[in-house]
Amino acid sequence: MNSIFTSGISFPPLDRALKEPNGLLAMGGDLTPQRLLEAYRKGIFPWFNEGEPILWWSPDPRMVLFPDELRISRSLSKELKKNNYQIRADHRFSEVMQACAAPRKGQAGTWIHPEMIAAYTTLHEMKFAHSVEMWVDDELVGGLYGIALGQIFFGESMFSRAPNASKIAFVHLVKQVQEWGFGLIDCQVKTNHLASLGAREIPRAAFAQYLSELISESPGGEHWCFE
Repeated sequence: MNSIFTSGISFPPLDRALKEPNGLLAMGGDLTPQRLLEAYRKGIFPWFNEGEPILWWSPDPRMVLFPDELRISRSLSKELKKNNYQIRADHRFSEVMQACAAPRKGQAGTWIHPEMIAAYTTLHEMKFAHSVEMWVDDELVGGLYGIALGQIFFGESMFSRAPNASKIAFVHLVKQVQEWGFGLIDCQVKTNHLASLGAREIPRAAFAQYLSELISESPGGEHWCFE
């Protein structure tokens, strides 16, 4: 197993990630903004249980969505046309993370623990981490959060308290970042939820190539305002 030590922020090459468990690349280190941003720029993300060493992942294949491949079903299209909701960005970032961390059916716990929420809230304050939120009658009913770097949005998690709420927020995200010239949305690993919206798997090497073309040192997005 490769290791990362708190004295540096360099990560091992992606091709040294394990095949089983798929994509496990390194362990240790911390969740400082510098280390997190370095990880995302290289296609690596943290995922670990509270109280355990930080684990860093880069799975192969990688689930991504190309904005022009967004797929909207007829039923979802009808929901999108309703005018009974609002889409907002960055109004309640920490609240979105806390909602994503809430226990879900069939899951014993969550990987979005207080240490993670604190780390990503710092990135939010630095204009790198963002939330996209669906509101109905001034109530937060769904949304998602992630990291924007250059022309890539790295999606982290989403939640729904109303039917299709996370999908509606995701569709608005895709359409907005496409207007800003984003070329890719990282979805990390395959889920049927994201596949239904047009996301697909690509080889890790291809994902790394897209990173080299689309990533930058700056936060992505114009003003990160969807209203």
